[in-house]
Amino acid sequence: MSATVDAAVSGGAGAHNATGDTGRRGLAGMLPEVQMVELLVAMSIFVAIHSLRQRRLQGLPSWPVVGMLPSLLLGLRGDMYEWITGVLKARGGTFTFHGPWFTNLHCVVTADPRNLEHLLKTKFGSFPKGPYFRDTVRDLLGDGIFGADDEVWRRQRKAASLEFHSAEFRALTASSLVELVHCRLLPVLADAESAGAAVDLQDVLLRLTFDNVCMIAFGVDPGCLGPGLPEIPFAKAFEDATEATILRFVTPTTVWRAMRALSLGHERVLQRSLAGVDKFAYDVIRKRKEEVAAEEETAPSAGRRSDLLTVFTKMRDADTGAPYSDKFLRDICVNFILAGRDTSSVALAWFFWLLSKNPAIEANILDEIEGIVAARKSPAAANGNDADADADEEELVFHPEEVKRMDYLHAALSEALRLYPSVPVDHKEVVEDEVFPDGAVLKKGTKVIYAMYAMGRMESIWGEDCREYKPERWLRDGRFMSESAYKFTAFNGGPRLCLGKDFAYYQMKFAAASILYRYRVHVVDGHPVAPKMALTMYMKHGLKVKLIKRDKIKL
Repeated sequence: MSATVDAAVSGGAGAHNATGDTGRRGLAGMLPEVQMVELLVAMSIFVAIHSLRQRRLQGLPSWPVVGMLPSLLLGLRGDMYEWITGVLKARGGTFTFHGPWFTNLHCVVTADPRNLEHLLKTKFGSFPKGPYFRDTVRDLLGDGIFGADDEVWRRQRKAASLEFHSAEFRALTASSLVELVHCRLLPVLADAESAGAAVDLQDVLLRLTFDNVCMIAFGVDPGCLGPGLPEIPFAKAFEDATEATILRFVTPTTVWRAMRALSLGHERVLQRSLAGVDKFAYDVIRKRKEEVAAEEETAPSAGRRSDLLTVFTKMRDADTGAPYSDKFLRDICVNFILAGRDTSSVALAWFFWLLSKNPAIEANILDEIEGIVAARKSPAAANGNDADADADEEELVFHPEEVKRMDYLHAALSEALRLYPSVPVDHKEVVEDEVFPDGAVLKKGTKVIYAMYAMGRMESIWGEDCREYKPERWLRDGRFMSESAYKFTAFNGGPRLCLGKDFAYYQMKFAAASILYRYRVHVVDGHPVAPKMALTMYMKHGLKVKLIKRDKIKL
C-alpha cells in the first residue's frame, strides 16, 4: 500500500512539474504575440495623437494613406455645406484638404474675399478652370463656356456678350417670360389653388426656367410647364446627367474612369442620360441649320432671330473661316441651359422658403408692389377709366420699368442668394506657384475650391447677424446697393462675371412679383427642407407648398 501511495505521489509531482513546464513554455510562446499586440496598440495611439495634432494644425485629422477622407465621408452623410463652413470658420477662412495618397482629391478651400479677388481678378490668368475640371465635366459640357479656358473661352464669351446686350435679345427674353408666366405658370398655380392641392414649387420653377432658357439658347419650346406638368425626356435626361456628373467630383478619377469604361453605377446613368441630351440637341441643330439656309435664300434681309443657336450657326471660326461644328454648337447651348436653368429657379425656391419664415419681409415686398400698382392705376382713375384699371388688375402684367423699380424685392432676392447661392462652391486650378493674400501657399497644379455658401455665414464678412435674413443690409435710403463681387460671389466676379446676371434678376423679380401679387405661398407643415449636393443648390426634397389666393382689397 505504501509503495502504491509513494508511486502515486511521485507520479503526481511529476505530472505537476510537467504541467508547470508546459505552462511556462506556452507563456513564453505567446510573448511575441503579446508584444505584437502592444506594438499595434502603441502605433494606433501614436497615429491617433498625430492625426489629432494635425487637426489642430490643419483643421481636420489627417490619417496615413487615406488622408482626410474619413472626415469628408462623415461630412457627406450630413449637410456637406455646413460642414465646410464649420471647418473654414475654425481655420480663419482657408484650409488645405489632403486626400488619400495617389488620388487628386487634394485642394485648398477658401472663403476669404481677398483670396477671391486675387484669383478671380488680380491673377485671373493664373487660375483657369484647369484640366481636372474640364476632364470631369467634358462628357456633359464639352468645350462650352462653363469649363473652357484661354482662347476657346474668350471667343465664346465675346460672341455671347454681344448677343446678351443686343436689343433683339432683350426683347426676346422679356416677351418669352411674359408668355411663360401668364400663359403657363399662373394657370398651373391657379389649378393647384382651386383644388387645394400641394405643389412642388421648386419643380414648377425649374420647369419655368427650363422652358425659358431653351427658348433663349435653342429657340425652341420644350413645353415642360404645361397642364399636368408632363415629363419631358430631354429635361429628365439633362437633370440626370448633371446629377451623375457632380458625383465625379467626390470620386477618385481612376475610379470613375474605370466605372465609365465598365458602364457601372452613376457612370452608366450618365451615358444613358447624355444619349437623350445629345439626341435632342443635334435634332434641333439640324433643323435650325435648315431653317437658316432657307431664310437666307428666300428672305436674306428679314429680321434676325435672337436665340444663341441661330447666332452661332451664322458665325464662322476665327482661325479657319469655317462654320462651327455641330458638336461645338451643342456644347454652347448645353452650357447656357445649365447656367440659366437651375440658378434662377433654385434661388427662387429658397427665396419663397425664407419668406414663409419671415412674414414681415413678405409684407414689405407687398407694400412695394402695392405702390407700383397704385402708381399705374392713378392715371386711369384720373381719366375716369376705373373699369379699365380693374380689368388690368385681373390680368396685370408688370412692365420692365416697373420691375426695375422693385428695389426691396431686389434686395430680398440678393439676401436669399447670399445665404443660399445657386452655385454653392466653384473650382479653379493654379498654373504656377502662388501665395494668397491671407498667406496660404499654393503649389503649381493645386486645385482651389471657393465656397460661396460658407462666405454668406462668415461673421468676418457680414457681421454677427450673418445668418439672419435681412434684405435691409442691401438698401441705402430705400435704394438697392450692390456689394463687391468678391464678397457676394453668387454671380462670380472678374472677367468671368455672369453674363446673364441682369436677365436673371429680371426673371426672378418678374416671376416672384407675379406670384406674390396673387398668392400667399405657405410651405406645407413638417415639410423637410435641406440642400442637396449637386452642381447647383437644389432642395433635396423639393418645396411642397399650398397657395392661398390674396384678397386684393387688403393688398
